[in-house]
Amino acid sequence: MKLAVIPARGGSKRIPRKNIKLFAGKPMIAYAIETALRCGIFDAVVISTDDEEIAQTSVQLGAQVPFMRPAELADDHTPTVPVVAHAIGQMQAAGFAPELVCCIYPGCPLLDPDDLRDGLALLDSGCSAYAFPVLTFPAPIQRALRRRADGTTEPFDSRYTQTRSQDLEPAFYDAGQFYWGRVGAWQEGLDIHRNGRTLIVPDWRAVDIDTPDDWLRAETLFYARQSMAANASP
Repeated sequence: MKLAVIPARGGSKRIPRKNIKLFAGKPMIAYAIETALRCGIFDAVVISTDDEEIAQTSVQLGAQVPFMRPAELADDHTPTVPVVAHAIGQMQAAGFAPELVCCIYPGCPLLDPDDLRDGLALLDSGCSAYAFPVLTFPAPIQRALRRRADGTTEPFDSRYTQTRSQDLEPAFYDAGQFYWGRVGAWQEGLDIHRNGRTLIVPDWRAVDIDTPDDWLRAETLFYARQSMAANASP
């Protein structure tokens, strides 16, 4: 059984009610739910939430909410892995036997169904515990600058100030969209970044939405993609 778990707590601070705030006319969580349902690889799409309004909205959108997340797993500091492990335990107690579980974050309106499929194929093709998407840093991290209070700067590492960009090792960061994982990995609490294989996605297909500026950038990309798709249609 392949299970999608969408963790969506109600206590977002930087963007209040972020998971059900309207994004391009729909509750934000709608995009994760619709993409999970549309990709056709999940036996169940489950929401893990502590919030009744999020639960009701999710059910209306076609997801299942067979349990409510306890308060101790819904604060600002709760990591993702124990939340997914709790969801797995609840589903197992209800008689389901998931083998591969994909945690899909609710704030990813640019998520592509093909990336979920490719992530599953990547997990299936090797012996890693997890598979997840990454983005390439837009500039070499070796030449990052530290900014002082007066506005002046200095290199974090002066060894690379004269090194050509093309000669530096590229660096990547978590796209913040989804994590495929084996049930045992989730339940054992294995660290995702140390036990996963990665899928590189283009930077126009993922925005980690934590601030109002992130939200604006994501909506801009979303509308641009819609316009491109409309213009490409015969």
